[in-house]
Amino acid sequence: MAINADRPHLWKLDIAASVDLFNAWFMNFAPATYRKTRLKTTEVVREALSLTNDLRSITPDVLAKYPNVLPTLRMSTAPPLARDRLIGLAHANKNLVLTMEEGSIPPRLQKSVLADNLKSICGILARLLDKDIFPWLETGKDPSEEERYRASTIIADRLCGSVADPIIRNAQEHRQLALIEDYLRHRGYVKKPPAGGAGIRGMEPGTFAFRVNVPVGDELKVNVPIDVVIQPKVVRKSGIPILIEAKSAGDFTNTNKRRKEEATKVHQLRAAYGDDAKLILFLCGYFDGGYLGYEATEGLDWIWEHRIDDLLKLGI
Repeated sequence: MAINADRPHLWKLDIAASVDLFNAWFMNFAPATYRKTRLKTTEVVREALSLTNDLRSITPDVLAKYPNVLPTLRMSTAPPLARDRLIGLAHANKNLVLTMEEGSIPPRLQKSVLADNLKSICGILARLLDKDIFPWLETGKDPSEEERYRASTIIADRLCGSVADPIIRNAQEHRQLALIEDYLRHRGYVKKPPAGGAGIRGMEPGTFAFRVNVPVGDELKVNVPIDVVIQPKVVRKSGIPILIEAKSAGDFTNTNKRRKEEATKVHQLRAAYGDDAKLILFLCGYFDGGYLGYEATEGLDWIWEHRIDDLLKLGI
């Protein structure tokens, strides 16, 4: 029996309620996270300005000596450059850029190749620097402390989003799983992973587990990670437990970019375990009608966090 996939007349109201719930949580959690991250990131930016003579000396020697300034320099351009975009524009070695962003230079890279790559990277960065943020690059005057501070905070804002977003996603996932755990424990369920070698069919009735690797594939076995696996107290004939994927999102764009991931996962599960292997999404945040319609077409169903009692419709 479908839970929400076959009720498009309710989607609009549920989308609004889900967005409101995410935003309420975000406003309580994110400010502290962003303040902490922003303070640290601002200092990182100020250091990068100092090392590059306020961006007037972006040279291969500086990048070779201080490779960790690269993320700051990418965010100092107009428009800010994603890592892969910089690699493409500079025709740079991908491993070099990735290693630099971790704070080092690949030790085995030939000196001539390193020199050519760094020269190209510096050329792209210098050409695209955002002179609206760094007005001293056009005036030729030394920046005032106020100008330097203003520029640092702007670049820190650009940087801290990419740093803080994973923190927020992880915190939101932890909160969702804690909510499910509390709900199940109140109904007498016990947290207990599948016995070794027994597989998901061997889970004891009335148990649940988080982050379970479920093997799929015939010739080439791969593990599909599942956020929540619940074996109802009354086990289905197939023995397949309930499989749930916790999903949250702070904007509509990313969910539509990633919607194929869940569809691929459910197809793998059905190929391995039959039609009883249903993947249920546990949603909180920005999931619009396009996302929901796509997932429904692919045979997925979902439970909204703001209506968690729909878990009961799964036979829990």
